[in-house]
Amino acid sequence: MKLPRHRYGRRLSYTDYIYNFFATISGLTVFNFEFFKQAFKPPLEIAEIKKHMDELGVKTFGIVSITGLIIGLVLAMQSQPVLQRFGASDFLPGMVALSVVRELGPVITALIFAGRVSSGIGAELGSMRVTEQIDAMEVSAINPFKFLVVTRVIATTMILPILSVYVIVIAIIGGYFAVIIAENMNFQYYIDSVIRAVQFGDFIPGVAKTFVFGYIVGIVGAYKGFTAEGGTEGVGRASTTSVVISSLLILIFDMILVKITLWLWPTIG
Repeated sequence: MKLPRHRYGRRLSYTDYIYNFFATISGLTVFNFEFFKQAFKPPLEIAEIKKHMDELGVKTFGIVSITGLIIGLVLAMQSQPVLQRFGASDFLPGMVALSVVRELGPVITALIFAGRVSSGIGAELGSMRVTEQIDAMEVSAINPFKFLVVTRVIATTMILPILSVYVIVIAIIGGYFAVIIAENMNFQYYIDSVIRAVQFGDFIPGVAKTFVFGYIVGIVGAYKGFTAEGGTEGVGRASTTSVVISSLLILIFDMILVKITLWLWPTIG
């Protein structure tokens, strides 16, 4: 098995991979502590947070709209023949709604968000780092961490839950389009079935964990960009690894948060 080469031509060893892994974990941990230290220091850059919420969140509505519609369509189309085989077609609206609300909507939205936003943050801050713009801000007595990192992380943490709720609604509507093709079900009956199936205990945990996912997307992208080195190649590496690490952490934390929510809300199990 051949190992990839270092950017200076030296072939990376397995020891290098292990070292890079633990260096990333420790660096990201320190970066998190620094974020919480800086986040509560005045002043809070409200204007910058609003700008990043627009750039990172509002402009993502297009792709998540298509994603949500496809989630609902595919889930309903795949489930309908199976439920029909057991004579349980009436449960299709509730099954689609519960699947989307509790798991598919929040997680897939977070992964799409990570692919677009985390890479963008990593590339943007990485470019500023390698072109010494961040160093220039420090010389100018501006706190680059608070201005560049804190504002972006807060923006991603706040905007992802909104996107997730939007995707859930779109996915449920997409499920109805698939249902009327196969079952010719009345829209009012479909909505009533969804409302009966989805309880408060299903909706809140699913959306609440997207705050964690949004934070992960922002902090990982900011960390990889803020610590980028190696010129334009380092910027590309920061952008790519931001997506990989944030997506992996989203899946890991989803597993943990599902267990926590089932413990806190045993009635939704």
